[in-house]
Amino acid sequence: MQTAWMSLMRTGAMGLTALLATGCVDRTIRITSDPQGALVYVNDQEVGRTPCETAFLHYGTYDVRVIKDGYEPYLGPAEASPPLYDLPGPDLVADLLPVRLRSQIDWHFTLLPVNDDETAMIDRARQLRSRMHQEMGPPAEASPTGPDAAEPAPEESGG
Repeated sequence: MQTAWMSLMRTGAMGLTALLATGCVDRTIRITSDPQGALVYVNDQEVGRTPCETAFLHYGTYDVRVIKDGYEPYLGPAEASPPLYDLPGPDLVADLLPVRLRSQIDWHFTLLPVNDDETAMIDRARQLRSRMHQEMGPPAEASPTGPDAAEPAPEESGG
């Protein structure tokens, strides 16, 4: 009797282990760019040149840098949103299924060519300064420094 019970327990444990070991979600982010061959960093970790794929563990917002010579870099956020079966709740059921699920997030970045036109760059800088003053107010008066600044008068000795 005891041998049959132990055999049943072993079989049940092996079945449960097999069931729990088979189900999981493979999470990847596929990154492409126009033009191809741009170097990609996700949360300051180099992940490769586009097109490329990288595995990830958690959904949410990531800091991304996409860089290619001759093009303006992309520096900003990118979102990795979960599919329905990987939301809290349904993910417990998905983990128990005897299949491997795949969650693939696609990010595409279009890089703009660098604009070396000096006049256009100065215009963009003026527009940015104007926008900054509208949003933040004019800058505080800076204390004078440099060759045009008045030097303090020497102290007189009284004695």
